[in-house]
Parts: sequence; structure tokens; C-alpha cells
Amino acid sequence: MFQQGQVFKLKARCADGEPLWAYRYRVAGRGSARLQVGGFSSRAEAQRALQNKLARLVPGGRSATLTLGEWVEEYLEAHQGERVTVAKLRWLLGKATAELGEVRLAELSPEQVCVWRLTVPEGHRFEATQALRQVLNRAVAWKLIDENPAKRGVPNPGRRCREQRPFDSWAQIRSVAERLGMFGPMVVFAAATGLRPSELFALEQGDVDRAAGVVQIRRAYANGRVKQTKTRLSRRAVPLQAIALEALDQLRSREDSPLLFPNARGGYLDFRNFNRRHWKPVQKAVGIEPLRDLYDLRHTYATFALRAGVPVFALSRFMGTSIAMIDLHYGHLAVDSYQHAVSLLDALALERAVDAGWTSARRPAKPHSDTVSRPHRRRLSAGGGRSVDVKTRSRRYQGS
Repeated sequence: MFQQGQVFKLKARCADGEPLWAYRYRVAGRGSARLQVGGFSSRAEAQRALQNKLARLVPGGRSATLTLGEWVEEYLEAHQGERVTVAKLRWLLGKATAELGEVRLAELSPEQVCVWRLTVPEGHRFEATQALRQVLNRAVAWKLIDENPAKRGVPNPGRRCREQRPFDSWAQIRSVAERLGMFGPMVVFAAATGLRPSELFALEQGDVDRAAGVVQIRRAYANGRVKQTKTRLSRRAVPLQAIALEALDQLRSREDSPLLFPNARGGYLDFRNFNRRHWKPVQKAVGIEPLRDLYDLRHTYATFALRAGVPVFALSRFMGTSIAMIDLHYGHLAVDSYQHAVSLLDALALERAVDAGWTSARRPAKPHSDTVSRPHRRRLSAGGGRSVDVKTRSRRYQGS
């Protein structure tokens, strides 16, 4: 194998009028494709970049022979993560290696990635491209390639979110819960707390703190395994409204299982089995149309909370997600949120006129002696301004 390169001046010029430089090289002699990299401000800079590139491609070197498929296997062997996560990553990357696995890393181009990306079904296109970017980021970090060809000029717009179908009312939720028998209280509890199904199934009786009025979210059950919650936001305390407490009161006491919502044998509920055997058949029986997913109980909680005027910051803490995600996925569901906000502001304006100094026009606040000194009050009076008791005002608006 033989590498050769050339530095040359481009016709394009930079902002100050000076010419730009580029280099091009062959990886495997005259029969191979000639690759070009440009945009250097000087000949010396382009020459150094070319030397670094060719030094990386010396005969027998990894960069000269390593294919995308080989690099993906090496990456996956060293990747640390849950078994399910690694399996999904391998499946997503298989879509890339099936088409580009024989291409050398050094020769992989954005054009090839763009063409491949369009062959991936739309439902998996975003995730498959993200997985490829992740693997190639490691190659850049290890200096196997200069830049990530799956990023440069390769758009990867996120897929459209699945349509969310919150329940219309508590009456509709209860109509489903009554048909579910022993699982009815769980469904009501889910809609009243906004828990993810995996978090709901992993709840234990000791997670409920009635004295504090909260349920502690510490773990999740999915794919047959119990694991700790994924992020700091996920580990949280969710307040229990009256409907949630009523649902807990309807549970049958069981001593054979520590789980709050076990299956008939006292073990963990399986998401797919519950969805197929109970959740969808009951909805069809009571005439729910369109059918809701179990996850839509979480959407219902978010919708009801926003319509009730729960602040987005507080809601993000209760649901264990970011404010940005609340706004993206749930904000539009509260169709009357604008009207509700205006009604709150109008109510405040009618209750008390507020001036720029946060002082009531009807009853000016009188400063306390321990807050504003007498000489200072005289200076305020001489200046024509009004004194404001900061302590009193902060107490008055403490609940806002």
C-alpha cells in the first residue's frame, strides 16, 4: 500500500482576501479514490494537516485498513451499558454495516452516509443515524479519522412524536378501571401520578409515604429486569392527590408480595401481557375510541396538571423529566392554558393594583422600625418616594 498527497491553492478566498489552501491524497495508490480536504488559511497549515493524515495511514496502520464493520464490532465489545441497551445499539448499527460495513473508515464520506440514511425506514432513521454518529465520534476521539462523516452535511431531523391521546375525563378513566377488577386501582393511580409504566410496575408498598403524602420513585421494571431509575430527575417524590389515595385504599392487602401492584401470582406485571390481555380488551368493551396506550395515562396526568395551573417547573419535577420535554410533549395538550394564565393575571389585577414598586395603591405599606431606619425614612420622604417594607412584601408574596 502506498500513500501520496498534494497541497494546492483553491480559487476561493477567505474574508481578508487571502487564498485558501487544500490537500488531497490517495489511500491505496493510483487505483483508489482521491480524497480532498480544504479550507486552510496557509500552505504550511495544509502541509502539516496532510503530513498528519499520511502518518496515520502508514502501510499496515489501522486507519488504512480498518473498515466500518470492524470498527463497529470493536466499539460494541468495549461499550459499557445495560444488556438491552447494547443489543438495541447493535441492531441499529447493523443497518449501517449491512450497507457500509466494507468501506474503510478513512474513505467513508458524508455522501455515502446520506445515501444509506434514506434506505433506513423512517421509524428508525433518526436513531440509526444517531447510533452511527456515536460510533464515529469515538473514531474521531481516537484520531482514527479527522472528522465525523455522519455529521458533516448530514441532516438528521428527529422523528415526529407519536400522537398522544390523553383521556378526556376522570369519568372515562373510572369506566375503564371498574372493568379491570384488581388492576383498576393501579390505572387510576397511574393517571393521578403520571408515572411511567416501568416505574408503576416496580413500586413497592414501602415506597408510599402517607404521612408525607408522596410516593417515592426509586426503580423501574422493564424487559424482565428491575433496575435503578436512569437519571437524577427520575429518582423523585411524587405528591399524592386525593384520587391517588382513594385508589390505594381500594387495593387488596397482600402479604405474599412486597409489590404495590403485583400480578395474580404476586410477581411483576409484564407490560406486553397486561396490554394485550387486559388493557386493550377493556377499552374496546367500554367503547373507548381511539384506543389509548398505557403510556397515555402519563399524558393524561400532564394534561390535567397543566389545565389545573400546576407550574411547568413543578410538573417537570413530579414527572421526572426536563422542562423542555414538558413543553415539547405536553404543553400543547393544555388547550386552555393561555386562557387559564390570563384568568389568573386578571384575578390578581382585580384583587390589587400593583405599581412598579410592588406597593398597593390602596394601602401603602408602612415600614417597620427594624427594617428601615428613621433617618432613612426621612430621606425617602424628602425625595418624594415611598418607603417599602421588604420583609412584609416578601411575606405577602411568598406563596406566589
